[in-house]
Parts: sequence; structure tokens; C-alpha cells
Amino acid sequence: MAPMKYVVCVPDGCADEPVAALGGKTPLQAAHTPTLDVLAARGEVGRAAVIPPGMPPGSDVGNMSIFGYDPARFHTGRAPIEAAALGLRLDPDQVAFRCNLVTVGDDGTMVDFAGGHPGTEDAAAVIARLQARLGTDEITFHPGVQYRHIVVAPKAWADAECVPPHDLSDKPVVAPTGPAASKLQAVMDASRDVLAAARADGSPVTANQVWLWGQGPQPQMTPFRDAFGVEAGLVTAVDLVRGLGVLTDMDVVEVEGATGWYDTNYEGKRDAALAGLEAGADLFVVHVEATDEAGHAGDHEEKVRALENWDRRILADLVDGLDALGDWRLLLLPDHATPLELKTHTPDPVPYLLVDSRTDGPGGVYTEEGVADADALPGHQLLPRLLGR
Repeated sequence: MAPMKYVVCVPDGCADEPVAALGGKTPLQAAHTPTLDVLAARGEVGRAAVIPPGMPPGSDVGNMSIFGYDPARFHTGRAPIEAAALGLRLDPDQVAFRCNLVTVGDDGTMVDFAGGHPGTEDAAAVIARLQARLGTDEITFHPGVQYRHIVVAPKAWADAECVPPHDLSDKPVVAPTGPAASKLQAVMDASRDVLAAARADGSPVTANQVWLWGQGPQPQMTPFRDAFGVEAGLVTAVDLVRGLGVLTDMDVVEVEGATGWYDTNYEGKRDAALAGLEAGADLFVVHVEATDEAGHAGDHEEKVRALENWDRRILADLVDGLDALGDWRLLLLPDHATPLELKTHTPDPVPYLLVDSRTDGPGGVYTEEGVADADALPGHQLLPRLLGR
């Protein structure tokens, strides 16, 4: 008998609130998702508190929960997780900061927390300029993907409160506060001249400064196989999620055309999961960022389209492929909500779906309204439930 296969599907930030432009529906209610609807009707739907009380509602916390690790125990900050994805190992006296390329208006408003979504190669050239001009023995700049990069600095620099730039969309920027705030602000201010010079030299990157946030030391996480007794793989275009895979010793698979944007390679991610499972992995995580990006942009059409892409371009053939491999169990949920009208994350519980190919569950409707009356389970408890623990 073939061994049981497990899949975790993460449509990042897909949970939402009713939107007037969608006739008072949420994107999950408005989207045409026939495969998801069938899975919900044969499975178990409920609510998950992926963001523990008092913790920031970020993808770092939410995805750590989905991976089965209690953020209250393992979370040290967002940036050190992303640093691991870049192959950076921090010394005990170092911390990592997330370094966004952003666009701040002349009036001090956060016009674009993603700096125009630059191409990764163009952004890397800008980060190289920043390293050449602003890098020192203390502080170093490291290129990541699109607008998402890393700065490594002394541990003392962590003593500051930094507002995530996506929390400031269309709002006045809020400067860092705390004992180390002046050091961070000096770097962010100095970056303006570097980026202006890059544009003058022909760089297509439209961002006009960097934004430092999400700092912390590197967490010490138990390898996934030791924690759960299964071999796991992962596909994502986001360094944060990739970093969790690196820190837990998952097999992180690269897929050509996986962008972290609306145009990502849905089919490639689906096929990577099936190939990994066929090659011997017991569990595979499929993460897609598009729904979260649409939420941050306040773009209801793109958020609905991303959910429909999930259904048509991943789930439909994923189910057929899993059936061909034997028995399977599937868990689907976002890492947090990203309401279109707020354009940022919230800590609200999110809907989850758990499906077992061998037996039907009670059935339900996979929407926010469909699970509104369910008790919210701690998010990190769902992975063990998926594995039947």
C-alpha cells in the first residue's frame, strides 16, 4: 500500500471582509471556485487562530503557525527568517532587518510599500549600490526578491520600534522610535541619495528610499522531520516562507516563473508539489502570494482572480494527481487576513479546510461566513491534525 501523502495549501492573505464593490461579499464568496467548493462539501471547515493573541499579524507569524510551530515559542522576528532564505547565518551579536524598497511621497505619505515592484535583477543592482555607499563593518545590505531585501546589523540596533511599511499604505509614514531609532533613520535618509543617483544613471527602479523593519536574531527551530516524523517539501516565491523551509530543513524547490506577484506560475507550483510527493516526500507545502498582494493593493478584481487561479490552475489537477498517488490528506488556509479596504493584515481567525481522500467529513462552505460560528483552533495545532496526531 502506498504511503499517505499530505499537502498544505497557503493562499496568502486570502481571508477578507465584505466589500461593497463585490456586492457585500468577500472575495472567497465572490470567486468561482468549483473545485474548492467540492472539497469543502466533502471535508471539514473551521476557523484557525493563526496569529496568537498579542503577536503581530504578519506572514512570519501566520506561516510559522501553519508549519506547526508555535510562534509564541519560536518567533524572533520576520527579517531573520528571510535572512535564512538568502543563506545568511547570523552571529549571536547580529540581527537582521527587512529592507523594503519603498516610495514615499513629498508629503510624507507611504505611496508604495513595494517600491513599484521592481524586477529582482534591477533591485539587486540598487542593493549593491547601497552596500557600496552605506555598507560598513557593522551594517551590510543583501539582495532578495523584488522589493524585499535584508540588512544585517549589530544586535544593539534591534532596540527600536519599527512600523511595517504595508501598515502605512496611503498614510503618513511613522518614523522608528526607541534607543536605536536614530541609527535606522540615518540609514533610511541616506538611502534617498543613493536611489536618486541610481535613477539618474538609468535604473528602472522607481523606489526612492529603503524602509527597515521586522528585526530580530535568527530563531532556532527543530527540523521538520524531527518535529513531525515526515519528510517535507516546499514551493514559494517569497523569501519569508522559503526561510521557514530552510530553518526547518525542508526541501525548498525553485520553480521558474514563480514571482510572488499576480503573474506567478501556478501550474509550476502544482507540478512541483506532485513531483516532490512522487519522488518520496511525505508532505508538500504550496504557497502563493498573489491574494495577499491584491489585498495590500486594495484590488478586489485581482484578489478574486487569484482565488480563481488557485482553483483552476492548482487545485483541480492537484486533486487528480493526488488520487493517482494513493491516499491523501489536504489542509488549506491563509496565514492571515488581508482585507481589501484596510490594505493590511489583521489578526482575525481565518477559515481552514481539511480533506481526507478516504472518508468524507461533515462538509461545509469555505468562506468567512461559512465558518463564522466555529471555535477558533490555535493555528499551530492544525498541522498535527492533518497528520492524524
